[in-house]
Amino acid sequence: MAEKDLTEKTLEAFEDVFADIVNGFLFGGRSIVSENSLTEAQQSSNYTARGKMHEQRRDVAKYWISGKSRKGKNRVGIHLALFGIENQTKYDKDMPLRVISYDGAAYRAQLSGKERYPVVTIVLYFGKKAWGKNRALSDVVKIPEFFAPYVNDYRINIFEVSKLPKEMIELFHSDFKVVLDFLIQSRGNPDYRPDDLIGLQPFRHADELLNLMTALTGDIRYTDMRKGDRPKNMCEVLDRAEAKGREEGIKEGIKEGIKEGEQAGGLKMLSRLLEKGLISLEDASREAGMPSSEFLRKTAGKS
Repeated sequence: MAEKDLTEKTLEAFEDVFADIVNGFLFGGRSIVSENSLTEAQQSSNYTARGKMHEQRRDVAKYWISGKSRKGKNRVGIHLALFGIENQTKYDKDMPLRVISYDGAAYRAQLSGKERYPVVTIVLYFGKKAWGKNRALSDVVKIPEFFAPYVNDYRINIFEVSKLPKEMIELFHSDFKVVLDFLIQSRGNPDYRPDDLIGLQPFRHADELLNLMTALTGDIRYTDMRKGDRPKNMCEVLDRAEAKGREEGIKEGIKEGIKEGEQAGGLKMLSRLLEKGLISLEDASREAGMPSSEFLRKTAGKS
């Protein structure tokens, strides 16, 4: 869980990927937010509970800024919005409360300055099971019907990444598009191959993308590709993974063959001892690690 969260945040922290996620999920793929208009935002905030101070941290957060001048690493201009991205690999029934807490802290921070801007949080769910019911405040807390008109029903923007329709892939353009295509198209399809347009799309952040693929699939072949000459696109990644799989399969086959050969030799020796009356059938079967009936079947004609 922690590794997945870390690698997801690493890839999304790149401004081209972050902008692509915002544009793809919120604006239908239109280039509303450019990577050059984003700058880092503070990810941590504090809250008090039961008399103690606690820290809460967003996964990734960036300001959307108008203006082109920079001051150090940050862009200087008018704040148009604050975007946050939260990653989930498991269902969290309290997610609406968490998002309210993050967004509320960001609005509270504006009271110390002159600018006022909206705060938008995107929740990306990478789990295989469908997200549960809780997508709004009213799904988490019980609100009496007579009381409902006075409660703001805060809704969260949650996207179930691996269950998105294939048409959504075309709304993205960064390395995230490659990840999205892999997650969506490989569902129940072990022979997944991307089309040439996506498969040959050059990586901008190869290491981070490969790390994320390993974290999401548990397949270390992807992170192993960071050694030496890195793959340049998804077609190369899959070709290398397939070749590595064949190589490992051959090695495992040889290993199993040796093991079977050793077992066959052992059975033959036990069979000869049994035939000469130097060992009982019970002892021979126990040494072979199998029932007597199976031992007799496998040693028939071997003595």
